[in-house]
Amino acid sequence: MSKLYFIPGSQDLYGDECLRQVAEDCKVMVDFLNEKLGDTITIELLPTVETSEICVKDMRIAMNDDDCVGVITWMHTFSPAKMWIKGLQILQKPLLHLHTQANQKLPYDTIDMDFMNLNQAAHGDREYGYIVARLGIAHEVVAGFYQSEKALAKIRRFAQVAKAIAVSKNTRIATFGNNMRDVAVTDGNRLECEIKYGWEVKYWGIGEIAALADAATEEEIAAKMEEYESKYTVATDNIDAIKEQARYEIAFEKFIAANKVNAFTDTFQDLNGLKQLPGIAAQNLMAKGIGFGPEGDYKISALSAILMAMAEGREGATGFIEDYTYDLTEGEELELASHMLEVPASFALNKPEIQVHPLGIGGKADPARLVFDGVTGDGIQVTLVDMGDHFRIICADIELVKQPLPMPKLPVARIMYRHKPNFEIGTAAWCYAGGAHHSVVSTALTREDIALFAKLTGTELIVIGDDTTEAELFRMSNYNA
Repeated sequence: MSKLYFIPGSQDLYGDECLRQVAEDCKVMVDFLNEKLGDTITIELLPTVETSEICVKDMRIAMNDDDCVGVITWMHTFSPAKMWIKGLQILQKPLLHLHTQANQKLPYDTIDMDFMNLNQAAHGDREYGYIVARLGIAHEVVAGFYQSEKALAKIRRFAQVAKAIAVSKNTRIATFGNNMRDVAVTDGNRLECEIKYGWEVKYWGIGEIAALADAATEEEIAAKMEEYESKYTVATDNIDAIKEQARYEIAFEKFIAANKVNAFTDTFQDLNGLKQLPGIAAQNLMAKGIGFGPEGDYKISALSAILMAMAEGREGATGFIEDYTYDLTEGEELELASHMLEVPASFALNKPEIQVHPLGIGGKADPARLVFDGVTGDGIQVTLVDMGDHFRIICADIELVKQPLPMPKLPVARIMYRHKPNFEIGTAAWCYAGGAHHSVVSTALTREDIALFAKLTGTELIVIGDDTTEAELFRMSNYNA
C-alpha cells in the first residue's frame, strides 16, 4: 500500500510537556486521516522536527522508503524554518503543506499563553511557507480544518496525484518500432522525458512480439478466447482473426511481465511478423491499465498509464483517444474521436462487439477489433507536447455526448464530445496551444487533478474551458510569438 509520511514541526523552547502534546495531537490527526482516506493511502507519523538533524532523518526515511509517494508537513507550534532547509533539500517526492490546527475553534473563555504557544499554525506555517517558497520547491498547500470535507478531498487528490507521480518515475515504455514517419507531434526528446518525468523509453523490434505470439499455446489461446467471450459479444464468424489478436495479447502480457513495462507503442508502418495490426489486444490491455500510444507516440503512452493510475478507485473512464472529425452543424458542433482500432474498452457505453473488417491502411489482414459507442458525461481531454525547451500539458474541459445518429458503416470504437466553452474558442485554443491529435480523455479526473500534477512536476499547463474567453484566446494566439 502506498503511503504518505506525516511530519509535524515544533521546537524545544516550550518544554517537554508541550512536545508531548504535539505528539499526541499529531497521532489523533493521523489516525483520523487514515480512517477517512485509508481506501486511497496510508499515512504514517514520523518524529516531530525540533532540530535540523531530526528533519534530515525524517526526510531520509521518506526518500529511502519505496512505498512512500510523498510527505505531509504541518507546524503545530512555531518551528524556526532554518532547521527545515537541509531536510527539504533531500526530499525529492511530492510535498503537501497542511495549514491547519488540532483544534477547530478557539476556547475563548479559557485561552491563555500556554494555549497560544502550543497552537501556532498561523505563526509556524507562515515561517515554514516562506522557506519552502525561498527554496523554490513545488508543493501543494491545503488550508482549513483537517477534518473538513474540503480539506479531506484536497488531501485525497494530493495522494492520488502523488501516487501517479510515483508511477511516472517508474514508467518503462516499450516502443515497438519508432515514431511514425514524418509525424511531428508524436516525436520529441526522449532523454529529457526520462530526466524530468522518470520515463524509460526503450526500443524493441516488433519481431519480439511476433515470436512470442507464434509461441502461444492452444491452452493459452483458449483461455484468452474465454476471457474475450465473457467480456464481449462475438459478432463475426472469423474466429481465426480473433485468435490472432489473442496471440498478440498473450505475447504483450508476457513481454510486459518479463521487461517490467507498463506502457507500449506500436505503428502500422512496422508490423514485420504480424498478420494484423493489434486491435483487441491493445484495447483489452488498456482496459487493464496498460498505457498505449499508436504510431510510436511514447508521450501519450506514458501519460495514459499515469492518468489511469491517478484515476484508480474513481468512477468513470480514462484512456487514449485520437481526434478525428467534426459535425459542424452551427451551434451544435461535435467532435467524433476514435482511432483505427485502439480505443480502450473502458469507454464502452454497452457491451462491446468483436467485429472483423478491412483496415485500409498498413497492408495487413483484416483485424479483429472492439466496436462500441462511448460513455457520456463531463470530462477532460489532456495531452503533453514537447515545445523544444520545455514540455507543455494542455487540458480542456469537454462534455461527452451520445452520438446523434447510428454509424452503421464505421466499425470502430468511438466517443463524441462537445468542446467548451464552445467549438470556436475550444478548438482554436487547442490549436494555438499546440495540442496534439493524440490525447487522454477522462470522465474520472478533473482539471484540478491535472493542474496539481503539472505543478508538482514543474510542467507548463494551459487550460481550456468555460472560463476561456475571446480575450484569452487572443492572448494565446500570441503565446508563442
